[in-house]
Order: sequence, then structure tokens, then C-alpha cells
Amino acid sequence: MLRGLYAVTPECSDTPNLLRAVGAALAGGASLVQYRSKCVDAELRLEQTIALRTLCRQHCVPLIVNDSLEIAIRGGADGVHVGRDDVRPAVARHALGPGKIVGVSCYDRLELAQEAQAAGADYVAFGSFFPSSIKPRAPRPPVDLITRARRALHLPIVAIGGITRENAGQLIDAGAQMIAVIHGIFAAADVECAARDLKALFEKEASIHEES
Repeated sequence: MLRGLYAVTPECSDTPNLLRAVGAALAGGASLVQYRSKCVDAELRLEQTIALRTLCRQHCVPLIVNDSLEIAIRGGADGVHVGRDDVRPAVARHALGPGKIVGVSCYDRLELAQEAQAAGADYVAFGSFFPSSIKPRAPRPPVDLITRARRALHLPIVAIGGITRENAGQLIDAGAQMIAVIHGIFAAADVECAARDLKALFEKEASIHEES
């Protein structure tokens, strides 16, 4: 389940437009969706979480809520993604129980990923691997951190930060099981096509491994 294109939502206070965009990403093959919103109030965040949960379930794709454990629980999401300023991974795991997904941002630090694994995380995310307008001052890990993490961990590894159709391949080749993308999908003129192009990179990798 935790493999492929991880679509992370853009800021959008217009719920119908948000649903249309995410629906297009799902049609293009996103295998996980994260609702990320920093600029709307809690009431609208809950409303959008519930609406996205319904949409994602129509496509049999899990919905993850960024940062807010409370919104994830109240909105019936499939999990939560936490960073260094949010609740601890162990707290999220205890609150959500074993049937939900806990993802953890680990930036450029393998030791944070090892701690997250021990705390019961389901995946860890590293990045920003490339320049990103969302987090321009984020740490910039080397691509080989993914390879080192694959050797040290038994969790799926997500790469994030400035990922496009042109640069995603090197992250997948290094061992990333998922690529988390905002702008590279939702800023495209054709969201569904952009998602499909990124998803195809994983299919290409699988084909290469089968041939070898």
C-alpha cells in the first residue's frame, strides 16, 4: 500500500476546487493522499478532511492528515503525518491505534527515522531533496541518504521536496518507495496527467527489476 505517488494537497480554501484537484490526482494514480493546510481555520480543516476522506475511499486510497492528530481523529482519516513541532510519533501511534498510519518527517537525519521506527511509525519521510517553494529553508539531504536508510530501516521511505517528473527518477533509483509531491502535481495544467507521469516512474522501475 505504501508505495508510489504520495499526493500532498496545496493550500485551498475552496473545498469544491480542492476536491476536483485531488480527484484528478487520484484518477492519475496517486496511492496515498495527505491533506496539508496551514492557512484555514480548524472548522474548515475538519470539513475538508471529511470531504477528502469520502473521496479517497471511493478510490480505495488512504487519507493522511498533516500535523493535526485531533483533526485526523475527528475527521475519520486513515492516519496522521507529524514533524518535529507536532505530537511525538509514539503519542500518535497510541492515540490512533494499530489500524491507522503514522508518518514522520525526518528531514536529513537518519537517527530521527530510527527513533520513529522504534516508536511505531509506518513510514518515514526525508527531504527537501530539491529546492522547494513550500519550505525554502528546509534541510537538503544527499540522495544517498535514501540508500543508507533502506539498509538501516524496515519501513517504507518517502522522499519529499521540489520533486518533478525530471528529478524523481534518481530518488526512486536510490530506493524511495514513495515520492511526496505538491507543486509538481497540483500546479500542472493537467493534474491527472502529471500524476500519471509520476506514477509511471514506479512502473518503469518495477519493469527494470523484473527484466534484471
